[in-house]
Amino acid sequence: MAVSTIADIHKIEAVPLAQRDLPASTYAAIKRTAVRLPDAPALSFFLDAKHFGEKHVWTYAELLADITRAANVFHDLGIGSGDVVAFVLPNLPETHFTIWGGEAAGIVMAINPMLDGSQIVELLQAAKAKLVVTMAPSPDNDLWQKIEANLAAAPTVQQVLWVSAAPYLPAETAKKLTDAVKLERSRYAKWSINDLHTLMTAQPSSHLKSGRTILSSDCSSYFCTGGTTGMPKIAVRTHGAEVFDAWALGANMRPRNAAYTLFCGLPLFHVNGQLVTGLFPWMEGDHVVLGTPQGYRGAVLARFWEIVAHYQINLFSGVPTIYAALLQQPINDNDISSLTYALCGAAPMPVELFREFERKTGVRILEGYGLTEAACASTTNPPGGESRVGSIGLRLAYQDLRIAIIDEQGAFERFAKVDEAGTLVIKGPNVFVGYLEETQNRGVWLDINGANWLNTGDLGREDADGYFWLTGRKKELIIRGGHNIDPKLIEEALQGHPSVGMVAAVGCPDAYAGEVPVAYVQLRTGTTVTTEELSEFATQHISERAAIPKRIEILAQLPVTAVGKIFKPALQRIEIKRVILKEAAELGITEIEVEVVQDPRRGMLASISTNASYEQLALVLGHYSFQVDWRR
Repeated sequence: MAVSTIADIHKIEAVPLAQRDLPASTYAAIKRTAVRLPDAPALSFFLDAKHFGEKHVWTYAELLADITRAANVFHDLGIGSGDVVAFVLPNLPETHFTIWGGEAAGIVMAINPMLDGSQIVELLQAAKAKLVVTMAPSPDNDLWQKIEANLAAAPTVQQVLWVSAAPYLPAETAKKLTDAVKLERSRYAKWSINDLHTLMTAQPSSHLKSGRTILSSDCSSYFCTGGTTGMPKIAVRTHGAEVFDAWALGANMRPRNAAYTLFCGLPLFHVNGQLVTGLFPWMEGDHVVLGTPQGYRGAVLARFWEIVAHYQINLFSGVPTIYAALLQQPINDNDISSLTYALCGAAPMPVELFREFERKTGVRILEGYGLTEAACASTTNPPGGESRVGSIGLRLAYQDLRIAIIDEQGAFERFAKVDEAGTLVIKGPNVFVGYLEETQNRGVWLDINGANWLNTGDLGREDADGYFWLTGRKKELIIRGGHNIDPKLIEEALQGHPSVGMVAAVGCPDAYAGEVPVAYVQLRTGTTVTTEELSEFATQHISERAAIPKRIEILAQLPVTAVGKIFKPALQRIEIKRVILKEAAELGITEIEVEVVQDPRRGMLASISTNASYEQLALVLGHYSFQVDWRR
């Protein structure tokens, strides 16, 4: 039976991890399954949600062959174990070939294709990327053009590989696209550009030409992380960490009667997409259905229940915004009885959303927790036991998670008692090496009895049964006159209103209290409510008087990251700008321009330009905590 209590975790750990015979690398992990189940389906891909039944399928033998060919392409282009292959791609089978083939040849760096060109190139340069894999130009894709316009700023990039959707299009359409791509390539003669598919066809699939022996301690990937803080850092990860974490997820759900079919809709530039709906199922012999290049951001959500019924999906992974959107989609007569689990991570699941989704669908949500810095997953509610709504569940086997009490100087004081709040810290084989930029590693590690523990910065508690509960994040706390307010207190209360789809609480700068709480709300489709009604609801349902929002704003859509997390920095920027304009208006200043950005060194920075005398405004704004840069 799958893990049901912390006692089951202890039983797994009774066998030393060294005796578990884990593969040394991600390539070896996929190869092991391919040898065991060569003809089993590993990957299915459909290009268009309207035609989700028109799939392209890879067996495990075929998946390994294409990963090997990609690795050999990278090797021939000069990629060695310490060189970086960056990819800027949507969700395509070629993205997987690049990820796992790139890790077999060197180090892979995932970059969000929705960033602007200058941001992408800044990351390429920071990582000293030697090769970039991205989309070939097409009428509906300008990804290459925005990268190329800035690429001169990344002189380490020596090679570019293009990927197109041609293999998944009808023959005539594919030929037109291929011809157009060839013509486009001639326009960029100053770059060394090749087609990934063309190069792969000339490569052997039986072996790695590099002859490389990959160690578990070898660097496998760079990941840009920053969560909701808006300040990307490049996390350095190892083969051993990724393999272990994927294996631990599998161990949590064993034994099983049959292979799972999983749906992947989260982006493959994110750890959840890669590990939870990639390496983990492929180490177990499962079948992954990759739905459209845009994933959940395409038309998949509108057809999701049909897709589940057609492919007999057993498990999928999402974030709260995905679950909120799925609640708006009628199940109708689609048979979704195959769906056993829905995994939720990346952001806390509002309690009411959790309950309503399970009530409507009958699908069990396993809420968990993880970080890019800890491979991906560290906890999950037990698949064989009780799911406690609001809890992130039990720790995975062989990971040590504790709640630490840290003093004002940032040093470890002691471990917390049962149900005592503190900081969540992690130690285990899944923890990353550190950030690529050494200065960003300050405060990341906590010395506990001579061992390095990862200081997550998340606040939480552990109950008597080993379930962990997040109580907030230090950097997201709203501090009102020295009083710490957990945004979850506001968000969960407002989430209980029948018209509220999603909600985010942030601090509005206040000259007297430092911050006061405000809430931004996205309504459910087809509902209406006034801000006055919501304020009255909040007053009635938030027990902590200081946490009652001073203001509630209704937005058509809350800003979210590419993974679907609510992006609170965007809301914080709105609040800072609002305060500046209000103070300016009270001083009679009407000609003013304000831009608020997240500066890597100074935090939230307001850049202000005005034709009026700014000295008086500068004096007033000096009472606020945000930084100001005056443009003249």
